[in-house]
Amino acid sequence: MKLIKEMKRSLRNKSGMEMVQVAILVAIAVAVGIIFKTQVTEFVNTIFGNLNASNF
Repeated sequence: MKLIKEMKRSLRNKSGMEMVQVAILVAIAVAVGIIFKTQVTEFVNTIFGNLNASNF
């Protein structure tokens, strides 16, 4: 009985869940940043390469 009450109390404690949610969101943001960093770098290099080739 005591174990069940402790489990219910720990499930009601939301501060731990908030930390997990923040950690997941930060991990997703970092992953998306890494993916788009590569794509943006390729895009900028292509644009500057085309500008240099056209003697702009």
